[in-house]
Order: sequence, then structure tokens, then C-alpha cells
Amino acid sequence: MTWLEMLAVLAAGIAAGGINTIVGSGTLITFPVLLAFGLPPVTANVSNTIGLVPGSISGVIGYRRELAGQRARLLTLGSASLLGGITGAVLLLTLPADAFKAIVPVLIIAALILVMVQPRLARWVKQRREGDGGPAPEHGGPILLAAVYATGIYGGYFGAAQGVLLIGLLGVFVHEDMQRLNGVKNVLALIVNAVSAVIFIVVADVDWTAVALIAVGSIIGGQLGATVGRRMSPTVLRAVIVVVGTIAVIRLLAS
Repeated sequence: MTWLEMLAVLAAGIAAGGINTIVGSGTLITFPVLLAFGLPPVTANVSNTIGLVPGSISGVIGYRRELAGQRARLLTLGSASLLGGITGAVLLLTLPADAFKAIVPVLIIAALILVMVQPRLARWVKQRREGDGGPAPEHGGPILLAAVYATGIYGGYFGAAQGVLLIGLLGVFVHEDMQRLNGVKNVLALIVNAVSAVIFIVVADVDWTAVALIAVGSIIGGQLGATVGRRMSPTVLRAVIVVVGTIAVIRLLAS
């Protein structure tokens, strides 16, 4: 890469780190940039995933205040993300490159619908549980656990808008403040990206220059994203999620 190309990858890493912390979908910035500079698709995807891990850590640290008191929830849902991430990474390395591409826009659209109707759905789920006379499960119940596992598979395979899917699901099944759920989303996405990255480092071709540039950029972006995201109201945060997710769908369909 030339110096200008390296600068562009660094800038893309900053943007992706910030967007991932606030919403998700940062991959839709860095992945096309790596492709534009000549990296093969699988190598670009692998290098991008590894490079974004430090940014995910940065975002989690930035949201550490919102994570207080959620240890049991993180352990339960995190185990589902861990298994899902392993499954998705293995699929990426064994299936044809286009195997998952057709359903990615559908998954993102489903996530956006979840985010938009989340307050109404959350009220309905809460009423049903109160009618049954039992407290809401700390981790959101078995349906959420299965959905988080499925999202982990998707995240390990490609990962764009993984955060949109997670925040939509969490908002429906867990009765909690939106910012606290965003903190949980960041941890779950980190688990998926980290376990995928370990597998990729061992068995896949990696462009370490791209990894280093994205890593540095995403660390900066993660801290910026945490600062901005924490100040957003739930309504504004949902609006940002919908806008970013819609752009993601358009870009995927146009590619």
C-alpha cells in the first residue's frame, strides 16, 4: 500500500471503531476500502475482523459504567456469542465465498424492523410475562439465547450490522435501559470478533499491515464512539441505528 492508501485505511478504521461502538456496521466502511486497494475478499474480511478487535475492546472499556451489575447476563449471552462466532468463522473458511451473501441484506432489514418496533414489542413481551405471573429472565429467555447464537454465526462469517441485529434483539427481550443494552451489545460483538480473529490468525491468510492500521484507527474510534453514544437519548440512538442499517442494506445490494 502507498502512504495515501495507508492513511485511508487508518481513517476507515477510526470511522468503523466509532460506528461499531455506537451502532455496529463499521465493517461496511473498512471492508470495501480493503477491497478497493486490491486485497482478495476473504483476506480482506479476515484482516478486517482481526483489526477491529482492539476497537471493540476500546468500545467496551468506554461503556464499562453501563456494564455494572450485568455480569450474569453477559456470561449467559456471551456463551452463545462465543459458540456462534466459532461456527461462523469455520463456515467462512469452508463454504463458497457467496454462500452467505444473499441473506445478509435480509438479516439487516429484519434487524432494522426489530429496532423500529422494539418499544412496542418489548411492552407486549413484558405484558405476556406479567400475565404468566413470572419475572422476566435476566438473560432474556431461550429465544434470545438462540437468536444471539445465530447472530454470532453471522458475525463470525461476515459481521456487518451484527451490532444492529444484537441491539434490536436485546431491546425486545431484555427490559433494560437502552444505553446499558448498548454496552452488552459491545461485549457480545467483541466476543464474536475475538474468537473469529483467533481462528483466522491460526489458519487464514492475513494482511498484517491492514490489520495494524485498522487496529490503531479502531481504538481511537472506539473511545470517540463511546463518548458520543453515551450522550444519545434512546430515540436518537434508535434513529442512528436505522439510518446506518439502511445505508448498509443499500451498499450491500449495490455491490
